[in-house]
Amino acid sequence: MSGAGTAPDSEVWEGWLTGGDAFLAEINSSVGFDYRLALQDIEGSLAHARMLGENGVITPAEAEQLADGLLRIREEVNSGQFSFDPGLEDVHMNIEARLRELCGPLAGRLHTGRSRNDQVAVDARMWVRSAIDRLDALLAETVAVLAERAQAHHADVMPGFTHLQCAQPVTIGHHLLAYGEMFMRDRDRLHAARRRLDESPLGAAALAGTGYPIDPHDTARRLAFGGVMRNSLDAVSDRDFILDYLSAGATLAVHISRLGEELVLWSTAQFAFISLPEDLCAGSSIMPQKRNPDIPELMRAKSGRVFGSLMSLLTVMKGLPLAYSRDMQEDKEALFDAADTLDVSVRATTAMLRGITFHPQKTRSDAALGNTVATDVADWLVTERGLPFREAHSVVGGLVKWLAALGKELKDSSPAELAEFDQQLADLPPRVLTVENAVVRRRSPGGTAPSLVREAAAELLRRNTAFQMRS
Repeated sequence: MSGAGTAPDSEVWEGWLTGGDAFLAEINSSVGFDYRLALQDIEGSLAHARMLGENGVITPAEAEQLADGLLRIREEVNSGQFSFDPGLEDVHMNIEARLRELCGPLAGRLHTGRSRNDQVAVDARMWVRSAIDRLDALLAETVAVLAERAQAHHADVMPGFTHLQCAQPVTIGHHLLAYGEMFMRDRDRLHAARRRLDESPLGAAALAGTGYPIDPHDTARRLAFGGVMRNSLDAVSDRDFILDYLSAGATLAVHISRLGEELVLWSTAQFAFISLPEDLCAGSSIMPQKRNPDIPELMRAKSGRVFGSLMSLLTVMKGLPLAYSRDMQEDKEALFDAADTLDVSVRATTAMLRGITFHPQKTRSDAALGNTVATDVADWLVTERGLPFREAHSVVGGLVKWLAALGKELKDSSPAELAEFDQQLADLPPRVLTVENAVVRRRSPGGTAPSLVREAAAELLRRNTAFQMRS
């Protein structure tokens, strides 16, 4: 291999280029990050070499010799023995240089009918495919934990909020299942992204295809792609598959951030809905009592990195003419950073969901604050007194204002006291003023009734498992 500071790929370009300035080597070099494509690059080259042998572009013996060399390089990469040379510009040239050491001049025949343009495109597609599968498996675990915890807390009442103001009672299980639905949509987006990338770009060569008698369907099959891209220009210039992954990841990051925010709020002494697991909290350098929610805070903050990666690649791609431009080298750092961030964010989410302890007595007590059963009183006036809902709404609104002047809420009042405000409230059953009644009676599809929540948690588990089997 050539050493750092030499002209990059001098043996490749020496036919007419004389080599470049050291700064050209510095700004062109991508091996510092695209080394992560090494295993995909080797798999793509193995498929290409064997296809060339089967189609007579090279002899079968040459194909096997190249395959043996590539397999040895794969062992070196897996064992950490492979040394990447920044002077060789990128991962592809590093592997080719090592193959040249193992196979001699024969290594140069591997590039027959192929360009680095379709080579990097197939490497990136395989890498994103693996990243999607890994992230989807992590997310499936998160959904399973959510469903299990929702089942355990299907009847435990907590406040439901709108505008972060007390609205109506719900159950803890119902609240958790909302995130289960979000994460299932995230899984669906990942599956859709995977389906769209399931085409191999190999065979496009630099941009126009090749005159060699290659078989792109053969390499696609060997690399477990469902088909071959239909246009050679699109094959080498497309990065939609990365944008799809980053876009799905950005939406997932929004959901994780929202949950992280709620965990931060719920763990405060003022809310006290949950206790965070001690082994997942940090202390303070000065305040000995502190148990800081570092992980939920990072669940919020790391979303910005994913958003940034998506915006970075959108900006790179927005003005590029067909086909390949060196700008596309900038896709990989954004991709790798977002993938690492998403993986650790989902793992953090699962760990927190497993580790938190809910305090149902506190959530039940707070669920009654802020006159959260007011709608139930209005509904009783509709069903039992025949009032139009808008009139019932007005009556109860006035009632709440009257109670506030007395320093009271509905939770502090008896039906007899309420009748002092309006005789239409006489004979109001006391249960109407309880948060338990409020959640039990909400039996509309997707509602918070404990029996529905229990069924929905079981159904979420079934859907989550079936989605895994289908992928």
